[in-house]
Amino acid sequence: MSEDRGEKFLELFNKGKEFTEELLRENQRLRFRIASLESDHPSPEEVSRMKEQIAQLGEENRRLQQRFREVEEENKDFAVRYIEIEEQNNNLANLYVASYQLHSTLDFREVIQIVQEIVINLIGAEAFAILLLDEKTNELKTIAYEGDDVMPGIEQISTRLGEGVLGNVAKTGESYYVNQDVEGGAITIEKPLAAVPLKIKEHVIGLIVIYRLLQQKDAFSAVDYELFSLLAAHAATAIFSSKLYSQSERKLNTIQSFLDLLTTTS
Repeated sequence: MSEDRGEKFLELFNKGKEFTEELLRENQRLRFRIASLESDHPSPEEVSRMKEQIAQLGEENRRLQQRFREVEEENKDFAVRYIEIEEQNNNLANLYVASYQLHSTLDFREVIQIVQEIVINLIGAEAFAILLLDEKTNELKTIAYEGDDVMPGIEQISTRLGEGVLGNVAKTGESYYVNQDVEGGAITIEKPLAAVPLKIKEHVIGLIVIYRLLQQKDAFSAVDYELFSLLAAHAATAIFSSKLYSQSERKLNTIQSFLDLLTTTS
């Protein structure tokens, strides 16, 4: 669609260029004609008619230039919208790939690694931690992290449900974001850039906590919030499912080992 629009614009531009050149040539011819007639003492009516034709040509030229400017503005607007659509398509593709990857395995470690890759490569986080909630103790603890060199302490976060920013996010299930341009202040372990609850329906199983973005990224974009929503649901489901699978597999292996032992003994 953009190529057809571009070709039409180029065709219109070339025609306009040719017409403008023709107008200029005609304008020049008429000026020479007036000069020639004036030297031959033409009648006032003929001079007036020639001047009127020149004025008409000038007005036509101005009208054509105005139309060129309008088409140029339309073309710029079209180019901006085209870029926006391309960005939206790329964002949708990234969201689809992220969702597919999260549900491509039942291995707990692989799922956590995929979540880390999404946070690094798609969101652009440099320092972050993934916390899981221990429902027996109601404690949130780090199970994976990145960037402990720029945010020391993220490798051993431990906070109780309902305590502080992180504990409150886990309790309410509401995401937390800091607008540094407005709120300012230093980013700390308890006051991150963002804390996104991992939840299945309304049940929170953990958090993704972001402390610093990559140097080339100034702030969260619209697609980042879409990714956060995806992570809040899909990552939680993938982590929970893989954890259950790992536990059931260990139990199955234990039972099988016990049966093998009984068989060998008998």
